[in-house]
This record gives sequence, C-alpha cells and structure tokens, in this order.
Amino acid sequence: MEVAVLDINGKETGRKVDLSSTVFGIEPNNHAVYLDVKQYLANQRQGTHKSKERAEIVGSTRKIKKQKGTGTARAGSIKSGVFRGGGRMFGPRPRNYAFKLNKQLKRLARKSAFSIKAKENSIVVLEDFNFDSPKTKNFAAVLNALDLQNKKSLFVLGASNKNVYLSSRNLQGSDVVINSELSTYKIMKAKQVVLLESSLEEIVTNLSK
Repeated sequence: MEVAVLDINGKETGRKVDLSSTVFGIEPNNHAVYLDVKQYLANQRQGTHKSKERAEIVGSTRKIKKQKGTGTARAGSIKSGVFRGGGRMFGPRPRNYAFKLNKQLKRLARKSAFSIKAKENSIVVLEDFNFDSPKTKNFAAVLNALDLQNKKSLFVLGASNKNVYLSSRNLQGSDVVINSELSTYKIMKAKQVVLLESSLEEIVTNLSK
C-alpha cells in the first residue's frame, strides 16, 4: 500500500512510502483489539475505592432494643448496614484491576488497529519536522494544514522531540507519542493517525517480530 509523503504545509513532497502489508494490511482481529483496549483502560484505574464496613464504624455496641416482642426484625448493633450511619454491606475495597496479555496478542492488536485505520484511509505519512522553540501556534498551523484542527489526531514520532511535544500539549484532541508509547487504545481513539517518516521503520520492525 503506497502513501504519499506530505510536508507540514499539507502538500505532497513527490515521494511515496510503501506501508508494509504485514502491519497495515492484515485481516483485523477485533477480539484482540478489544482485549488490548480493555487492558489499557483497566491499567488506568487506581483501584483506591474504599467504604467502611460494619467492623470499621465507630459506634456503640449495646443492643439497641429487646430481642422479642417489638414486631420487627432483631437488631444487635447500631453499626449494622440496615441503619443510617451504619457500615456499608459488601462495599468496595482497594484492588488492582490489571490483568496480563501476552506480547503476541498485543502485537496482533496493534497491527489490527493500524490495518483498520489504513482501510479507513485514516493514516497520513508526514516528513520529519522540528520547531526552533515550543510554540502552540506552530503545531496548530500543522493541524490546520492537515485539516485536523477539529479532529482527534495521533502523531507518532521516530524519536523524542521536546519542542514538538510541548507545542502540542495545550491542544485538546491532539496526542504526540514516540514508538515505544504506542497503544491500541490511542490508535483506535484517533480519527487520523499521522506517522512521521522516521517512525515507520521501527513500527514495522517492532510489530513484525
């Protein structure tokens, strides 16, 4: 699959790159994509939720009414969950939501995500660029040139670039990552995936193992 290389002004440079069919042209595995996205979202959860149960409530332990003759249910403690101010029954406890996926499945999920975007013509290849200093308006100009100002976009850099990253940080809906930070969730979330030329070779190398 050949794709034209664009410059930061959105114009074709006259060069084309071939997107590897082993990464960008496979039959997508939707279940692998689902599992990888589920794991990513699960890992974002802190799991620090906690409510007090009956044993943790501070209160009197006296029997609040006699056992029989009231016509109502027995009650032995004001700390019971059936009373206002009592402990919560079976409340949430701190837990870890993370679960394991093997590397082959995660690679398959990312390849499937890239293939889905390729079929939707949602992948753009951009020549490498840099800014002299971090300025939001410079990155906004790139988004305008690529008609991405009102779309969620994912820029994949070949190497860490502080000026480009800082320039994009204040723009909502635009995400800049390097190859090692790529995730299926970020690929699927973006309406347009912008791959810099220098990132292509490493993406193919990492996902073809």
